[in-house]
Amino acid sequence: MSSTPASSPVLNVIDHPLVDHKITLLRNVDTGPGDFRALCQEVTLLTAYEALRDLPTERVEVETPITTTEASQLAGHAPVVVGILRAGLIMVEAILTLIPNARVGHLGLFRDPETHQPVEYYKKFPDDIAQREVILVDPMLATGGSTVAAIDAVKAAGADNIRFLAIIGCPEGVAAVQAAHPDVPITVAALDEKLNDHAYIVPGLGDAGDRIYGTK
Repeated sequence: MSSTPASSPVLNVIDHPLVDHKITLLRNVDTGPGDFRALCQEVTLLTAYEALRDLPTERVEVETPITTTEASQLAGHAPVVVGILRAGLIMVEAILTLIPNARVGHLGLFRDPETHQPVEYYKKFPDDIAQREVILVDPMLATGGSTVAAIDAVKAAGADNIRFLAIIGCPEGVAAVQAAHPDVPITVAALDEKLNDHAYIVPGLGDAGDRIYGTK
């Protein structure tokens, strides 16, 4: 996993052959919805494994079939996983396999086709989100507008410990998030070249939501 220097806002880009392989399959226009969903979950698991390596732990005593020993377990409140609807749901489900006790929040945003600006249409967070770490997820970090708006909404709910995970990002989106929220670390499975004139990531993988759910 590579990262920017410590003096810069934190950006982690996963560097692993398994991730690279699965990203290549995701990019392929011939990959159908079923395989696409499975690959999104697999990439999310591998990305989260790296991104969450600094979750707080505590030492506890546990009795094994052989003896009693001290071991580590996650400490404090379980995090909240907030998925940006609709595509983010696929990543939420993957992270819940790693942290089954996590709480779940939902934030509905869509990108206005003319302005490319995010429009909020649904929001539901756990009541105690301010007391928990927030893992915000969305497969694509394109313009960064939806991610910035999502972080704004989570902070407005009282959360101040937030990290963002995506499958594909681009420099424009990363820069937008870092400018608006330099305190929020970003982890992406792949960092692509740029945005095109229609605000799609190049080379990207198309519209993640459409490919996940088989819609247009």
